[in-house]
Amino acid sequence: MRRAGLAFLLGAMAMSTHAADAQGNWITPAEASQFRTTPSYAQTLAYLQHLQQAAPGKLKLETFGITPQGRPMTAVIASSDGTFTPDAARAAHKPVVLVQAGIHPGEIEGKDAGLMLLRDIAVTGKYPHLLDHVVLVYIPVYSVDGHEYSSPYNRINQNGPESMGFRGQAQYLNLNRDYIKADAPETLAWLKLWQTWRPDFLIDVHTTDGADYQYDLTWYTEDPHKLDPVVATWQHKLMVEQAIPAYENLGHLASIYLEFKDGRDPRKGIENFGSGPRFSTGYAALQNRPALLIETHMLKSYAVRVHAVYDLLRVVLDEIDRDPAALLAATSRAEADTIARANDVHAHVPLTFKPDPTSTPFELKGYAFTQTHSDISNDTWIQYDPSKPVTYHIENWNGLLPDVSTTPPVAYVVPGEWKTIIDKLDAHGIAYRRIGHPMKDVEATAYQIDQPQWASEPFEGHLMLQSFTLHAHPVEVTLPAGSVIVPMNQRAANVAMELLEPQAPDSLLHWGYLNAIFEAKEFGEPRVLEKLARDMMAKDPKLKAEFEQKLHDDPAFAANGRERLDFFFMRSPWYTVQRVGAYPVLRVDAGQLANIATK
Repeated sequence: MRRAGLAFLLGAMAMSTHAADAQGNWITPAEASQFRTTPSYAQTLAYLQHLQQAAPGKLKLETFGITPQGRPMTAVIASSDGTFTPDAARAAHKPVVLVQAGIHPGEIEGKDAGLMLLRDIAVTGKYPHLLDHVVLVYIPVYSVDGHEYSSPYNRINQNGPESMGFRGQAQYLNLNRDYIKADAPETLAWLKLWQTWRPDFLIDVHTTDGADYQYDLTWYTEDPHKLDPVVATWQHKLMVEQAIPAYENLGHLASIYLEFKDGRDPRKGIENFGSGPRFSTGYAALQNRPALLIETHMLKSYAVRVHAVYDLLRVVLDEIDRDPAALLAATSRAEADTIARANDVHAHVPLTFKPDPTSTPFELKGYAFTQTHSDISNDTWIQYDPSKPVTYHIENWNGLLPDVSTTPPVAYVVPGEWKTIIDKLDAHGIAYRRIGHPMKDVEATAYQIDQPQWASEPFEGHLMLQSFTLHAHPVEVTLPAGSVIVPMNQRAANVAMELLEPQAPDSLLHWGYLNAIFEAKEFGEPRVLEKLARDMMAKDPKLKAEFEQKLHDDPAFAANGRERLDFFFMRSPWYTVQRVGAYPVLRVDAGQLANIATK
């Protein structure tokens, strides 16, 4: 048994026995099995309904969506005084904390920890005042279909439970890569839940894999550069100054998230794992919300992992309940800052981030390990010895710095024919104004995108656009009826920018929703292009020289007859009139927006 979890496991087992004696039928299914198993979704809902019947003024179950296989997606609303609606929470000045488990259903500790915690808040009276000033929205299982596709073989390196859910949902999508592109029915339902409640804090519970170390839990929050300063300050105070010290005082050992630069040698240091808006915490950052990723350690026993989550949730909720006004002030100020930014012509918003080249010292509580050459993989095989705890002094490169930035427009314009884009705005609750009639001679700024390069294999159902060049230029266009104006003086402005700015890492362009703009629909036959090429060279000696230079410099081009002809076709009006690579979303400044308003 690993040292970090041994004492705590003994306490957890004693707690389970005591719970069975003192609480009778309130023992959870996982506790009843001594944490060998985790309950099915039907058993989970039955237990929650049992709790709700016992504490109707403190717990309320709601269905907020239906999965692809027809199962209900359930959320539990918990409050000490029956504050069960967003309006009631806001009227009472109570922050809303959203805790979700099972977005990866093989990593299910958050479900069983949540059942225990709700019981001890609402029924047994162990923590009767934990939600006096907070409303908890708890999703016991996010990916319900994946949860029910249970098997002992879904997680190759995990120490229990005996059977666990599958990482993908029924359509083989990873829901924790779907927040911004929002393909899955589950994500669309979650977004409606988010827009309804507008949580002030998000907690997402997972189980890590990878290296072995002494910690039974690691945690992650978004880099301060991705957050409004007031949110970053509140988040740091909560986790670093308050919650983690209190948590470790309970006998736990915790660490910041550990992404090793080289999994074959942890001594080479740790780095940022590269979160973004496709992930839960990255999406919350776009929404001006702090968020906490919890990662229990897969090699600790399931009992240790469940109790590790239970205690951290309890500590975090206790800290928020103690000073709810601080969280409400931070999220309110961040939203106000985002809205006010629309009037700042000097504002720069980072779209991408790069590693901070400056590291900081980090003390890793790990285990001794050996490194041997493998004749199977022809690589280094690392093997840990958990009987020998070792503290390593390594470097931490977790910090990020802004990389590509842009000045937000006053508004974006999406032509009405691009319904796919408008549907995504709707999914994320982004406000816009729809044009009811055609508008001619609208002045705006457009992007031209060239040299597109796509990934060689699909990712989450998409063949992603990996790289391209772009330049901005003024245009004068006619907008059809049904086009939409997306103002940036709104709380969801950051989400709109992520979707609509081409260089944003999770833009709709990067995800491949706009691939059609790179397809020429009209072509010339070779016999026609032969004559076109000769005519163009005769009229333009510089073009002839450019062609001959490319023949000299690019052997692959010189060997490809079709590319040689396309060299001329792509520089002719028969090609340019097709507007290949013309990005459809436009940017407008204050003056241009005012002109649109008068049309």
